[in-house]
Amino acid sequence: MSQLKTIIFDMGNVIIPFDFRRGYEALAEHVDYPAAEIPERIRATGLVPMLESGQIEARPFVEKVTEVLDAQITYERFREIWSAIFLPHTLIPVELVRELKKGHRLLVLSNTNSIHFEMVWEAYPILREFDHLILSHEVKAMKPDPRIYAAALAEAQAEPGECFFTDDIPDYVDGARKAGIQAEQFLGYEKLLGDLRARGVAV
Repeated sequence: MSQLKTIIFDMGNVIIPFDFRRGYEALAEHVDYPAAEIPERIRATGLVPMLESGQIEARPFVEKVTEVLDAQITYERFREIWSAIFLPHTLIPVELVRELKKGHRLLVLSNTNSIHFEMVWEAYPILREFDHLILSHEVKAMKPDPRIYAAALAEAQAEPGECFFTDDIPDYVDGARKAGIQAEQFLGYEKLLGDLRARGVAV
């Protein structure tokens, strides 16, 4: 097994916890049906993957979603609600990131969108500890599309086998493995430490 040179983290539910229900419940205050119906109504539009792959900009996205939901809400308020899904405490401590950074290049590889990213960049200083962030809406591809892993490897400054990736979604872990990257599902902080130690990382 190659010595690790680069460690790549997913962002949502690996670094930053989130709960979509928080957003749906906040949106429900502006529509005439229960929060439980909102996810399917939004999903049926196909707009979220378009936003996260950079095929639609934030403002027209919000306009189309609010129209579908028949929600009487401003653009600014929708942005606040759309970002209400994030919880305050990170799932990994900044101390781990700083320790890893002493001997490794650190990247974030995330399916995200401009609305969420602007919020988390301001709210979670831990993200500034990373050397580079590969974001789906910027590279125009979402995990598990091979193109987003290629974009990560272009920033890794290492061979695929010298990289380690952790993500909470098994399909995205599989996508990384297909790209030649060592990868494990994120199932909590202690498992992450075990996965890193198994690869010779002193944590």
